[in-house]
Amino acid sequence: MTVPAHPRSRRPALSPRPALSSRPALPRRPAADRVEIRLPWWAVALPAVAFAALLLMIMSPGQAQAATADPALGQLIERTLHLLSR
Repeated sequence: MTVPAHPRSRRPALSPRPALSSRPALPRRPAADRVEIRLPWWAVALPAVAFAALLLMIMSPGQAQAATADPALGQLIERTLHLLSR
């Protein structure tokens, strides 16, 4: 008797029983036709938490404040142009 390498591995299909009538025997389908999908808990919890966080941000936009400082990207471009123009 062989031991499967993995508990979910497919077992070889059993050979069909000899036909008792004159009709040809149809091959038997393996019992593992259905697919079982198992997700870890975090695969469901993380999208739910992200959705809730985005929903909270949409629900309270009045608390957002505009940035008053110069953007860092603009300063980087200015310094790069200054160094290239030397």
